[in-house]
Amino acid sequence: MTDSPALPKSRQQLILAVLMLCSLLIWLDNTILSTALETLADPVRGLDAGPAALQWATGSYTLTFATLMFTAGALGDRFGHRTVLVGGLVVFAGSSVWAAYAGDAGQLVAARAAMGVGSALIMPANLALLMWTFTGPARTTAIAVSSAATGVGMAAGPVLAGVLLEHFWWGSVFLVNVPVVALALAGVVLLVPNFRSPTRRPLDPAGMLLSISGLSALAYGLIRAGQVAAWGRADVWAPIALGMVLLAVFVRVELRVEAPSFDPRLLARRAFGGGNAALGLLLFAVTAATFYQAFYLQGARGYTPMEAGLAGLPTAVGATLGATVGARLVRRWSLLLVTAPALTAAALTMGAYGLLGPRTPLGWIEVLLFCQGLAVGTVIGPVSAALIGSLPLERAGAGSAVTNTVRQTGSVIGIAVGGTIMSIAYQRAITPSLGEVPGPVREQARVSAEQARHVAAATHRPALAHAADDAFLHAMHVGAVWIMLVALLGAAVLAFALRPAAGPAGLAGSTGSAGSAGSAGLERRAAREEGAGAGEGTPATERAPAGEGAPAGEAIGP
Repeated sequence: MTDSPALPKSRQQLILAVLMLCSLLIWLDNTILSTALETLADPVRGLDAGPAALQWATGSYTLTFATLMFTAGALGDRFGHRTVLVGGLVVFAGSSVWAAYAGDAGQLVAARAAMGVGSALIMPANLALLMWTFTGPARTTAIAVSSAATGVGMAAGPVLAGVLLEHFWWGSVFLVNVPVVALALAGVVLLVPNFRSPTRRPLDPAGMLLSISGLSALAYGLIRAGQVAAWGRADVWAPIALGMVLLAVFVRVELRVEAPSFDPRLLARRAFGGGNAALGLLLFAVTAATFYQAFYLQGARGYTPMEAGLAGLPTAVGATLGATVGARLVRRWSLLLVTAPALTAAALTMGAYGLLGPRTPLGWIEVLLFCQGLAVGTVIGPVSAALIGSLPLERAGAGSAVTNTVRQTGSVIGIAVGGTIMSIAYQRAITPSLGEVPGPVREQARVSAEQARHVAAATHRPALAHAADDAFLHAMHVGAVWIMLVALLGAAVLAFALRPAAGPAGLAGSTGSAGSAGSAGLERRAAREEGAGAGEGTPATERAPAGEGAPAGEAIGP
């Protein structure tokens, strides 16, 4: 095992700043798009994108991000992590320009998928370079500082989108990525060494093809259900069934691979598998709730993009504060006693969307969003750290691939299911109000509340606009209940996964102030006991992919 080269402290700090900028780019893009959804749905100011197109604009990005991320680590081992990072930035910039000048919703969906490819290349390479640049306690501090980019991106994205949409056309929210990428590229080329592993992990084309095909088919069937408002049609259930079969084959194939990029064996461990399932359910709920929030603030409430962006700031502030407070609380108590109640609280805040109406005071909405962000931040950071810390170092890379893929998959399905529930509930609620409306107007109004408001203004039918608002609120209330139930299921799964083990080596349910290392140690002991034999067939010499875990066994490339 080789050690990281000794770099001057000043250069380490500059590298950290560059890597934070790369991470910030991804989070800015995610939050900017959520603010732009209402504008993209507008037939005049946007692309006249329907609910399904908007679901795919978000879902296609997350889909490629989720399924290509565990392959990107192997590319970094083979070609060098700086090389992969530069490639990811170039792809991200090029696809951002494509998205900015997309002529229709279909082109936007394709461009967003290409942006997901860029993000999948950026994320693991970014972490690998961070792990190689710093060693010892400085590495822990650097990771904590780098994670601040998440909060900054969540806070700045909606406000930046609001400013751009107030003064420019919708494509500017994607075009703004280009100067950020140019600055990041200059920093990477000038400052960052090209670390890579002497042990080249094989690529996994079969796993990549099966995972993308399975998730795409599953997401298509779920989104199609919202378009046709029925589940019994062959074009709904057949893709869903095909997707589930392909994903089952994907798991079986990965189980037979000697050194899989995505190791399903790790999910057999109670703490690791249950914790990841809980995170996937939480990301499912968060993504669906964010999808609803964008249309509620700008559609039903009539806020401008700038006002909606500012209204969403409490979520980012709460998430950033929650991550800090959660880490401290876990040191004082335990992972179980902190995160399971926090996930329950997050579920209840999402269910509270069912209480929002057309005249709910903004102050109450801000309090709700802050509490939601605080609860979510308290869960994601500590649980993610404990999951990776529960594994032996030689399996940290495979574990990180599993964790990141499960989280992104939860986001994909959250967009698909959340949007489908909203579409079906909206269509059922608006139908009684369309009895005396002419045919063409009726069909357009049934598509979405955004379409209904537009056609109501064009045909001077204010009653139709009011009916669309009421139908949307009903759909959001129905969706809020389902989202809350999913998040509560996640809390139950997390409590089960982290419950104390029978015996002296308790899981994270044990109390004490052992600190972050103590929490990870408890997780590690329990995971070893629970999974003794679950990892059979995995070579003991498996190395952590440098793109996702500790940089064991790497060397510096040219």
